[in-house]
Amino acid sequence: MTDLVDKWHSLEETAEYLGVTKDTIRNWIKKTDIPAHKIGRLWKFKLTEVDEWVKSGKSAL
Repeated sequence: MTDLVDKWHSLEETAEYLGVTKDTIRNWIKKTDIPAHKIGRLWKFKLTEVDEWVKSGKSAL
């Protein structure tokens, strides 16, 4: 299970994991400090970092 959580996930996968739209993720990238990493032209996420960000309460706008 740890191997799956620690891999890089796409914007689409992260949106599905959180139950939000891709546009919501894009807005969070612009307006909040969601832990996103730009690799080339693509945004990538580690679900462990995203989980910690959500638990911290910073996802509530």
